[in-house]
Amino acid sequence: MQVSTEKFLVLQEELKVYRNALNKALDIMLEQGITEYPIFIAHQATFHGGIPIIKRSEVKGNWNINVSSLEEFIQKKIISSRKVASFKQSYRPATDYICFFVLSELGAQFIFLPRV
Repeated sequence: MQVSTEKFLVLQEELKVYRNALNKALDIMLEQGITEYPIFIAHQATFHGGIPIIKRSEVKGNWNINVSSLEEFIQKKIISSRKVASFKQSYRPATDYICFFVLSELGAQFIFLPRV
């Protein structure tokens, strides 16, 4: 499912609230070599995966954010082993983009937002 431009812009604006915290977490993951493919899970309900780093009840925002990795997504079969090469090919550099797995009323989808 493709995100409409309007919904993408709304989501991008909502996620800006978290940008500083996400950039710090991303830098730590990259510096410590935890993964080459960090994934932030943005969800409004409960999600069992990753490490919760932002709770929407504690910040001005609509999203809970967990941090995870491609490796965990493979282990939990969120991404099948057959799709790993395709995912890696479409993954944008974590030095420039934040990868989100967004769970919303639109379903589940990956999006990439600029780190700036």
